[in-house]
Amino acid sequence: MLFKAENISAKYGNVEVLHKISFNVDKGEIVAILGANGAGKTTSLMCISNIVNITNGKIFFDEKEIHNLKAHKTVEQGVIHVPEGRRVFATLSVRSNLNIGAFTKKNKKQIEKMRYFVYELFPILKERKKQLAGTLSGGEQQMLAIGRGLMAEPKLLLLDEPSLGLAPIIIKDIFNTIKEINNSGVPIILVEQNAKAALKLAHRGYVLETGRLVLEDSSNQLLNNPDVQKAYLGGS
Repeated sequence: MLFKAENISAKYGNVEVLHKISFNVDKGEIVAILGANGAGKTTSLMCISNIVNITNGKIFFDEKEIHNLKAHKTVEQGVIHVPEGRRVFATLSVRSNLNIGAFTKKNKKQIEKMRYFVYELFPILKERKKQLAGTLSGGEQQMLAIGRGLMAEPKLLLLDEPSLGLAPIIIKDIFNTIKEINNSGVPIILVEQNAKAALKLAHRGYVLETGRLVLEDSSNQLLNNPDVQKAYLGGS
């Protein structure tokens, strides 16, 4: 097993927002975390990347405990978080944004190799490499955010709401690219409100409700689960 979160809890101030949840990821997997707003999906990712400290439990990656690491040390382990809302550096060029993603890397040839991989996945970024990131469309900024994450050579990629605010045709392109990234050997934890699209892409899924894990199963089983259909798939 590549990754395991074991009975983790987290608080914001005095309010506990995650209640002893456990989930895991094997090599080669895409695992979806589903739930309504406020369910704890984003907090779960922030705990994995050590942006938020857990108050209970343990997190293991590649057989090492990582929950006590600083966030930048977590990045050095290969756990890379692409946050909700894209958060590109608007006043810097596309190329500079990508270079920032490689800040832990020293091998220039390897950085060039990863940049080439990103440009292959997202040709529009190569076309616009000198353009300021803030002038890109929402979809292009999402591509840049994912590309910036890939520059760190992730061994586990955390994607938080990659389809948020995007047009359906762009969402389709983004999800196709996520599949390509996974096919290249990168395991992914996908937090996504578009539950149907996420489950069609993922191998397995977990459902959170108000910070508690209420369901876990294969994607096919979750897609066909009447409770999941009613709550997250529009009843279809």
